[in-house]
Order: sequence, then C-alpha cells, then structure tokens
Amino acid sequence: MTQQILIFAPHWGSAHLSRDTFIRKVSDAGFDGIEMSLPMDVAERDAWVKAIADAGLQLIAQQWETVFHSNFKAHKQALAELLLNACTAQPLFVNTHTGKDFYSFAQNNELLDLADSISIETGIPIVHEIHRSRFSGHPMLLMPYLQQRQALHLNADLSHWCCACESLLEDQAETLEKVFPHVRHIHARVGHSQGPQVNDFRAPEHAAALQQHLSWWDAIVALRRAEGAEQITMTPEFGPSPYTQTLPYTNQVVSDAWELNVAMMQLLRARYSA
Repeated sequence: MTQQILIFAPHWGSAHLSRDTFIRKVSDAGFDGIEMSLPMDVAERDAWVKAIADAGLQLIAQQWETVFHSNFKAHKQALAELLLNACTAQPLFVNTHTGKDFYSFAQNNELLDLADSISIETGIPIVHEIHRSRFSGHPMLLMPYLQQRQALHLNADLSHWCCACESLLEDQAETLEKVFPHVRHIHARVGHSQGPQVNDFRAPEHAAALQQHLSWWDAIVALRRAEGAEQITMTPEFGPSPYTQTLPYTNQVVSDAWELNVAMMQLLRARYSA
C-alpha cells in the first residue's frame, strides 16, 4: 500500500500576512496543507477553511490558547470551546496543547476525557502535543498517562523534551520506545540541550542534534508504515523570535524561520517520500 507523506506549513510566525497572501505562499512553497489555530469568529473561521480548501490544501487545526488559562475551571471551559470550534471546521485532525504540568494527574485526565468525548461527538481525531508546561512536558510526567490510556494519541515535538531534559535524550531510549507507538503526527523542529530550536539545522555544529531528531522521526515513520497508516503527517515548525535567536541590542533574528521550514519540508520529502 502506498502511503501519503503530507507536510504542513505552520501559520505560527506568519499571522502578519493576509489570509490570501499566506495561502499563496504555502502553495508556492510546495506544502500539502496548513496547520493553524482557527479564529473563534464563525465567519472568519469559515472563510479560512474555504480559502484553504479552494487552494487544494489540507488543514490541521491547532489549539494552543489554553496557555492563557491557569485556573483549572477556566482552562477546561476554554479547552471545550476551542476544541469544538476546531472540530467544526472538519480538519484532518486537531492538535492540542492540553493541561498544565502543575495540574494534578486527576485534573489532566479530566481534560483528556473531555478531548476524547469531543472527538467521539464530532468524529474528528484529536492528538495531544508533547510540549513544555503541559501534561506531557517531561517524559516522566507523560508516562503515567500512557500507562492508563492505551489509546492516547500524541503529536511528537521532541525538541521540547531536549530542552526540558537538558540533553538529546541519549539516556531515555526505553522511554521513547514506549512513546512512539502513540505518535500520530510530528512537529519537525530540531531542538538542543539548552533550547527547543537550533538557529539553523543545516549548520555543521548542529549535525548531532539533527541526526538524533531524524533517527526519532525515522522510527516513528517506520511504526506508522508497519501499522498501515494511509497518511503520515509532519509539520516543520521553526518559529519566530524568541524561538529564533536574536542579536543583542538590535534584536535582529539570526535566521529566517520560514526559510528553515521550507528547507525542512524539502529534507522530509527527500527522506520519506521514496
């Protein structure tokens, strides 16, 4: 069976562009779709969805805005509203930043239950992003949830764990083997032991970090192929300042996040589309 490799452009970092300009830029670069947080305004949301479809692109909806809600009750209410809005757009799936690293196990499970119920109600898959400050912010934070929730689906942004664990996870191979079967999406950003984003993944000084990330993505893709997945999705996600480092005093960025994302897309196509 031939499996599609679908590579998405992040809207993150391009919010200053008009809708039509951004969509044209994505199409011209050769991406298969867009991963973005959708507006809560219904008319604006629907305009984005239509414009993306009219351009022949696919959509992954994203939810990250619950970062603004530390109070659990407010966080849960916001999560429900944001996930329902995202699912209403009928995306390929929703990628969500879920919970907090300081919420209790029971509280984060309540949020995961909520996401499960919305996914069942709408028929739209939901994946939970590995991300600092969330329920999955460190490998040992995530493990208890995986033990209890065999069907928990993840977006692997392992650059966050490099930063959280201050390493390239060389000593956590057994943990990663338990995580990879749960992965349904990849954020293809290269992190390092002191941060979630190298300044240019092509630079020779970052060769070890790039190779480590590629080895993880290789393992995940191999698992998805073995499972017979019809599609394998990835989003290069090099972000703007402060993810992109800047020079002192001028605040000038040292690399172009969009150019890095296009270069990563090309690397991923060459590596996985054969």
